[in-house]
Amino acid sequence: MMWIRRLVSFAIALTMVVIVLGAYTRLTDAGLGCPDWPGCYGFLQVPQDHHAEIAASRFPERPLEPHKARNEMVHRYFAGTLGLVIAGIFLLSCWQQRKVQLLPASLLLLVVFQAALGMWTVTLNLFPLVVMGHLLGGFTLLTLLWLYRRQLTQTDSSALVVPLRLRRAGTLACAVLVGQIALGGWTSANYAALACVELPLCHSGWTSQLRIAEAFDLHLGHDNYEFGVMSKEARQTIHVSHRLGAIMTVLVVGFFAWQLWRFSRTLPVSAAQLHRRQAQWVLLLLLLQFCLGVLNIWWLLPLPNAVAHNFVAANLLAATVLARYGLRQQCHAPVAGTAPQYLSSGRSPA
Repeated sequence: MMWIRRLVSFAIALTMVVIVLGAYTRLTDAGLGCPDWPGCYGFLQVPQDHHAEIAASRFPERPLEPHKARNEMVHRYFAGTLGLVIAGIFLLSCWQQRKVQLLPASLLLLVVFQAALGMWTVTLNLFPLVVMGHLLGGFTLLTLLWLYRRQLTQTDSSALVVPLRLRRAGTLACAVLVGQIALGGWTSANYAALACVELPLCHSGWTSQLRIAEAFDLHLGHDNYEFGVMSKEARQTIHVSHRLGAIMTVLVVGFFAWQLWRFSRTLPVSAAQLHRRQAQWVLLLLLLQFCLGVLNIWWLLPLPNAVAHNFVAANLLAATVLARYGLRQQCHAPVAGTAPQYLSSGRSPA
């Protein structure tokens, strides 16, 4: 069990690196730095300047840009290594438990699907739906790894009565956060991050320029989606939607963190520390993410800040899901007029 915990911890760290590299690749416009997959201009190593002639003969429509090819291939190397590590986790878990477990199997299937999305990102020339799905897949992978690590390290605890409103608040917070991350991915994939550079919303008269139908249309049939295919008004609509979503996310996720902290004050010391720490992490990451989003506009999308915005979003999702998962492990609140129901272990409250 110790070895699989260590391997999962390594996979978590490696997934964070892959998420950072993926954001860096996307934000440096290197998503098509290699026009083929899994190689790059037919090479498995990073092509250099002296490969330009060979690259031009193979892909005359896309001249070699070595710095973009490097960004793309480094991301692929780390992502490929992560895939092998997760395959190792799956095999080790099967060997130790003598059966296929849900989370390791889900991780393996997801990382295979992520590889397919990475391929389609290139072969479909940055089709926005695929780019957004690739982003969500990476964040989901990190979250599932944290959940699996939690399962491997958790110990039995006393059964507690969790208010129904708190569990519902946690579920809503997770749903809203996933929706906001999807909006952020859609914003990035359609090159709408700087469609509005004013604060707090957009330029005067933006309400009359909304293009909802175009903004959320898939725009099928284009040969290439690099640098976007939507109108300025549609990109502004996407951008404003993401900003409004940010306000809703702060309110909903912040409310959940506050309720979780209040709940922790009613618990025994050992249980209270865990839930209070989770609430603090969710709130800290939420405020940091909101500030990074504002600074993206204020500073006109500086690369380090934009990469950090992706990284913090992934960790905020993981922290929120972990907090909600911790409540799921507890028993349901009793219905009025009935005796409390406790976990199947048969334990009763102290």
